Amino acid sequence: MVSLQSKPIIMLVIDTLMDTPLQEAIKGDRAPALKFLMEKGKYFPDVVSPFPTMSVNVDTTILTGTYCNEHRLPGLVWFDSEENRLVNYGTHIRELWKLGISQSLEDILFHMNGSHISKDVKTIHEQIEEQGKKSASINALVYRGNTSHTYKLPRLITWFTSIKKDRPTFAPTVFTYGSLKKISGSNRFQRLWQKFGFNNSFSVQELTHLIETDQLPAFTIVYFPELDQRVHKNGRMDIQGIEKVDRHLQKLLNIYDTWEEAIQHNIWITIGDNGQAWIDSNRKIALIDLRELFGEYNIMKLKKGVQSHDQIVLAVNERMSYVYTLDKEKLSMDELVHVAKNEERIDVIAWKKGSYIEVKAGKEEGELRFRKGGPLIDSYNQSWDIEGNLNLLDMTVKGKSIHYGDYPDALERLYSSLYSHQGDFIIVSAKPGYEFIGEGSPTHVGGASHGGLHKQDSLVPLVVTGTNSQPSYLRMKEIKEWVLSLIG
Repeated sequence: MVSLQSKPIIMLVIDTLMDTPLQEAIKGDRAPALKFLMEKGKYFPDVVSPFPTMSVNVDTTILTGTYCNEHRLPGLVWFDSEENRLVNYGTHIRELWKLGISQSLEDILFHMNGSHISKDVKTIHEQIEEQGKKSASINALVYRGNTSHTYKLPRLITWFTSIKKDRPTFAPTVFTYGSLKKISGSNRFQRLWQKFGFNNSFSVQELTHLIETDQLPAFTIVYFPELDQRVHKNGRMDIQGIEKVDRHLQKLLNIYDTWEEAIQHNIWITIGDNGQAWIDSNRKIALIDLRELFGEYNIMKLKKGVQSHDQIVLAVNERMSYVYTLDKEKLSMDELVHVAKNEERIDVIAWKKGSYIEVKAGKEEGELRFRKGGPLIDSYNQSWDIEGNLNLLDMTVKGKSIHYGDYPDALERLYSSLYSHQGDFIIVSAKPGYEFIGEGSPTHVGGASHGGLHKQDSLVPLVVTGTNSQPSYLRMKEIKEWVLSLIG
């Protein structure tokens, strides 16, 4: 029997794994591997994701143990006021092409991990390796570590962009990033039509190599992207997608003589990264076009970048958006809020006002104001000063205790995104059933989408197998500290 202290930790991040469809898959005997891990361990259905509920923000929170007010990666799309440009890590090829494919790939391959994540925080990879141990990242988009690696860039990229070969990126000792960086030596599952290795089969192949060659480090994070893509298209209850993921997990457990042996030798942490909210099947109802909503103002065009006459920049993160004013003297935050309030499909509008954060909702009466520090304590032992209409964030106060409803950890998550980067902006989040679009945005009509503050976007399951330990709070923010305690 392997001792607890020497057990490698394998964290399987399954993009858009959600509790309700997972329970349905298990009831129908369609997810035997996940059922085994749950029965042999602990199951937590409602772990809170950071806001905005977009993978790069979530993954950075997992790795750093901080929300975006500290790690400084505001979302999949955001406006960099220092460089005066929109940053996009990969919403849709249409948008990346308009912004400039070279700049977009620079941001994805180098800047996101290299300079956009704050140097004031340390990732789990950095801390583990400072202790003299090793860690691994397999196909995770966020991976910052202490070891210099070089991508093997496809000719397609070097021919059509200005990106230079042999530029270093810093990652953990063991590092896989699709076909651009691999450890197994195999050429399977890495073709253009297989997203250059950013697929579940390649993730399994790379982890299998580590297990079979007895090279598992102290901590390994493995990313499974495909369920997210299916749920976007097919909706929240895509059981077949969970069934497909489970087949990959069965392959991993089958490496061992028995599944019992797999959990004797390792600690398995299986977790979703964000949920997805349902999207209406009527296109006219489902899509909130921010270009129309703010149509009386000059909105920055993606291809042209910021021009002297531009007043607004839109950073659309599916069901959440940052809306920036480029000159708050001529176009104030109050004006942006007034326009946003005309749209009844928006359930949260938030912005900074002095030391407070103000919250309103489309077509709803009243206002909520809050700030850090105060007499009220929430379920995460965070203290707040609150006044106004609590219903706007579906909160109740009993005595000195704050209880959250449809918007888990709402105060801290809104605070984090509003203090995540420089600029003058408001945040808008859509009700379930709807998503935002701008210029070239992807759409998920009749399917599902994420990014928003609502619990449908925000709650994911966690399965812990091979240890009786659990995080101090059921939030992504506590995962890093917990994992480090397991490593000892």
